[in-house]
Amino acid sequence: MKGLLVEWLLCATALATSGCWHATVSNVRPAAKLDEDPLLSPRFFSPPIALAVPEDAIVRIVGPVTTCSGTLVDEDVVLTAHHCVVRLGPRGDFTANALAPNELHIELGGDYLPWGTVAVKAVVAPPCGERGGRGDVALLVLSHKLIGIAPYKARLDGPPRIGETLDPTGFGRCSLSPDGIHRSPREGGTVGWTTSGTIGMTASICPGDSGGPVLSRGSHEIVGVVSLSAMDGDEHTRSASIMARIDAFRPLFGLARQIADGASPSELPPPTCGE
Repeated sequence: MKGLLVEWLLCATALATSGCWHATVSNVRPAAKLDEDPLLSPRFFSPPIALAVPEDAIVRIVGPVTTCSGTLVDEDVVLTAHHCVVRLGPRGDFTANALAPNELHIELGGDYLPWGTVAVKAVVAPPCGERGGRGDVALLVLSHKLIGIAPYKARLDGPPRIGETLDPTGFGRCSLSPDGIHRSPREGGTVGWTTSGTIGMTASICPGDSGGPVLSRGSHEIVGVVSLSAMDGDEHTRSASIMARIDAFRPLFGLARQIADGASPSELPPPTCGE
């Protein structure tokens, strides 16, 4: 197995000319990715929903600096990772400062170029998890419903079982990947352990997979989102990974639904980290 890079992947706009700055802190890091192709990410054109396939519920999330993955869990709500929707600090570290909704947009389609984009009107996330692990869950309320793309089901009634086989999917790209950015099923594994907010397993993860769905094998049922992983540049290397449990943050889904239906976030109770 290729040696694991012992580093956090920390990217900041100030370092755009030299790439990402790497701090030798840990071999487990968030799998967000610097947006390398801003000119290939058009923000506004009409999505031909009639051309959608079931897997188009898995989308790419584009921010001002990084790109991540997410999943449509309702016609106008996308599930992703909390660290994908916060600002980066001066050294590329993930902060607790949330991005404004208008700084994010969703790209539709699984190939190299999107066939549609959608604006974000609200971000719902707990006051924890912005650096990965427990609470690394966020919901994006879209500007309009995506009629014609079937949402994936979020399993909110309990955690995955120890030994259950899970598979992630995302829009990441590893440094040794032979092709460009597109939606890719990843090699997953069995659940080794769980905590109150995380799932431990092995999986092949690349930068940009953060926020992507962790699916019960053979289904479209989401049990978690990609949060942290050891990555060595090879998309086929299955390494220790931590996924954020979504059932531990079930109230977030209710808050997002109310906002999508017209409620003002100021009228609703703020999200919490639970126990």
